[in-house]
Amino acid sequence: MVVFLNDSLHTGENVRYQSEFKCLSHFRGKLGRYPPWPGKIVSPPKDLKKPRGKKCHFVKFFGTEDHAWIKVEQLKPYHAHKEEMIKINKGKRFQQAVDAVEDFLKKAKGKEQVRLPASSMEPISKRLKIIEEDTGSTSIQAADSTAVNGSITPTDKRIGFLGLGLMGSGIVSNLLKMGHVVTVWNRTAEKCDLFIQEGARLGRTPAEVVSMCDITFSCVSDPKAARDLVLGPSGVLQGIRPGKCYVEMSTVDPETITELSQVITSRGGRFLEAPVAGSQQLSNDGMLVILAAGDRTVYEDCSSCFQAMGKTSFFLGEAGNAARMMLILNMVQGSFMATIAEGLTLAQATGQSQQTFLDILCQGQMASTFVDQKCQNILQGNFKPDYYLKHIQKDLRLAISMGDMANHPTPMAAAANEVYKRAKALDQSDNDMSAVYRAYIH
Repeated sequence: MVVFLNDSLHTGENVRYQSEFKCLSHFRGKLGRYPPWPGKIVSPPKDLKKPRGKKCHFVKFFGTEDHAWIKVEQLKPYHAHKEEMIKINKGKRFQQAVDAVEDFLKKAKGKEQVRLPASSMEPISKRLKIIEEDTGSTSIQAADSTAVNGSITPTDKRIGFLGLGLMGSGIVSNLLKMGHVVTVWNRTAEKCDLFIQEGARLGRTPAEVVSMCDITFSCVSDPKAARDLVLGPSGVLQGIRPGKCYVEMSTVDPETITELSQVITSRGGRFLEAPVAGSQQLSNDGMLVILAAGDRTVYEDCSSCFQAMGKTSFFLGEAGNAARMMLILNMVQGSFMATIAEGLTLAQATGQSQQTFLDILCQGQMASTFVDQKCQNILQGNFKPDYYLKHIQKDLRLAISMGDMANHPTPMAAAANEVYKRAKALDQSDNDMSAVYRAYIH
């Protein structure tokens, strides 16, 4: 049986890294700590019972005959952590295991058809895990929302998409690849040409796209752009009719979401907010994290779309909650990026090797693909935008404002915001957020 979790492969089978584990199959007792190792989630033998009280999966390890029940929290996505783990593990056996993974993927990718388990064909509403939070609100996470590329059954609903920027372009490309019928619009019409060649239809105005489609997504730069798209001339609102669905994917403040939700529903439309956590690369790879809130039925109707564009999705309750969560996440990310840039420049100022600083950082607890990629780009002087600096500064500003309204201090975010504002004054707005580094060297 094929199992889907947080990552997806062309094969329909998950390959994951396993950290420390207790072997609960043919091994006996605690074996202690083991290095990370690539493995494949498989069906256990019929006579092997799952450990009680443990949320785990049965894993077969590549390059060995070993297998074990592994706790879910000890599993990491193979592709996202591959390079990181290769740096940590230099052994010959580990490299042979990685080679075995790659051979497996190549062979499986060549298969013409991938079988999906019956559970993955169930409506998304049957595959939701409900979590009661301390606040008493209910957050709902799609427990099996990850798509297997090439294996999604696309919705028969007509999809519209407004905004083909860094994030929107990757999203639309993945919707088309997975067989969705998509109509696109962009303020700069030339950006639509590539997607028309890939099979998309062209809408002349936002109102026309909404009138032609059942579900229309939008992904634009800021609250003003989001409002103008809905309320402006030939805007979304003019195309809204009873039953039409509008999904706002832009990262904006909760107040904007509340306003848009009210005007859409006042015309009989259905509203969902669904900002995404990620970058241009993750958008291109279909590995975004979708935070949704608003009309639950729209969330369910968007199931195949969310699977095409992301690795997982969360439903967070009433409209506005996703905006709040997204701003908090980006506040943390933006502050962290500024701190990393500060560390790199302090290393240089005190005569330390920046590359050595990065090497040490990537061997410690803060090691991540994000840190490695951003730091390497800084050292190479490559600030090609993966997430615009001007947008992360906007998110910090909105998060600080949200903190003010909640009477909650955000001094770290405020300090980081000032550094990004200096970077913007140095003409870094349209570079990647990592260009905040330049605020420290000028």
